[in-house]
Amino acid sequence: GVMSRLFHSYGPYRGTVPGRRNGVLISNAPGQSVAYALANLEERGVLFIGSGEAIYEGMIIGENARSNDLEVNPLKAKQLTNHRASGKDDAVRLSPPRRLTLEQAISYIGDDERVEVTPKAIRLRKAILDPNERKKAEKRREAESA
Repeated sequence: GVMSRLFHSYGPYRGTVPGRRNGVLISNAPGQSVAYALANLEERGVLFIGSGEAIYEGMIIGENARSNDLEVNPLKAKQLTNHRASGKDDAVRLSPPRRLTLEQAISYIGDDERVEVTPKAIRLRKAILDPNERKKAEKRREAESA
């Protein structure tokens, strides 16, 4: 392969690199993501996954528009009924998911998050997958810092 590099000079220390200001959307169940559920979640922020992708509990599936982390259900299917509306079954349109490179994923994660790298995918996840254990650890961390 070909490798090249350019280096100009070192600069003065400018402090810590600012992290993200928004929270994340966290999956609360394992399974395959559903377009109907993702369409409703798009209102809450930017998604990192598309329809039909395998997900698991504790996996980060998007960036929340607000500053807090939010547990969401990307598996919720549309309620099927026997009543048929005349021509009112619109196909769900999703905006394309934001795919992160390895460098972007590493710079994106917080202290309580991990990057999972496989040959086919780069995923973000919480370090503690179980939501109850995650809340206990957060309370312990707050008690230690106070």
